[in-house]
Amino acid sequence: MWIPNLPITVITGVAATAGALCLFKDMYGGPPFDRKVQAEGKTVVITGANTGIGKEAVWEFAKRGAKKRIFYCRPCDLASLASVREFVNRFKSEEPKLDILVNNAAVMETPKGVTKDGFETQLGVNHMGHFLLTNLLLDTLKASAPSRVVVVTCDAHRRGDIRRDDLNMSQQYEPNAAYCQTKLANLLFARELGRRLLESGVSVIAVDPGFSDTNLTRHMPMSKSMTRFIIYPMFWPVMKVPRAAAQVILHAALDDHLAKCTGDYYVDMKLATPSEKAQDYELAMWLWKVSEKWTRLYAPAQSAAVQTS
Repeated sequence: MWIPNLPITVITGVAATAGALCLFKDMYGGPPFDRKVQAEGKTVVITGANTGIGKEAVWEFAKRGAKKRIFYCRPCDLASLASVREFVNRFKSEEPKLDILVNNAAVMETPKGVTKDGFETQLGVNHMGHFLLTNLLLDTLKASAPSRVVVVTCDAHRRGDIRRDDLNMSQQYEPNAAYCQTKLANLLFARELGRRLLESGVSVIAVDPGFSDTNLTRHMPMSKSMTRFIIYPMFWPVMKVPRAAAQVILHAALDDHLAKCTGDYYVDMKLATPSEKAQDYELAMWLWKVSEKWTRLYAPAQSAAVQTS
């Protein structure tokens, strides 16, 4: 008599397993940031707000009372210095203050290519675009103090190297190495920015949202092959949903205890120690100077493609 009941038993077992996996996934994502902390009236700029963690962060800020103009979508192509400058000019003409800047947008393991200004794609979007955007908004951030800059990075920075002799990877391009280099660059930028903003009232925090289920991996070969249907289910239970990953951004942007951070690194809302390379202040200053030159930070009138040699 057990044979007719086998399908029901199997279905029940599968349903129970799926339910347990979903429960584990929610627990693994960690607790939400304190719901009592509000963002009433704050003006927030989030890059990469059209999808993934950035999109969820927008909704989370809005739920906490952030200024409704947060829903105003303004084009800002981080792969174009001209677009970044246009965004900043428009923002300053429309908004008198900026309380929180979240440098969240990123691309990962893209095919070999360059941005409109001649940067390796990942370097251009993940670092150079944000470097220029942040610096052009510094006057507004300082005038709005206390304010904050949140830089989203990840554990990949530990595998990164800043290639001083070939920062643009024009001699030898390897997608993963290029990505890891930009994540290290994010931390070096945050630490040097924090040093430069001491006593300014602008707090700088670097955050790692953890292993998240977003479309960041869309350029990876796995995403375009049958392998995805084998590997993805294996990792799905330990991948944070974007809403859970976005909590680290809220924590960095709103927690009162982080009001005087100077480039500190937080993982899952806990203070962490980055790699030794990420703590190299001489390397951070070198990268800053190169970034100033390549983005033509102090020469806005120039329009020719940047020279990356």
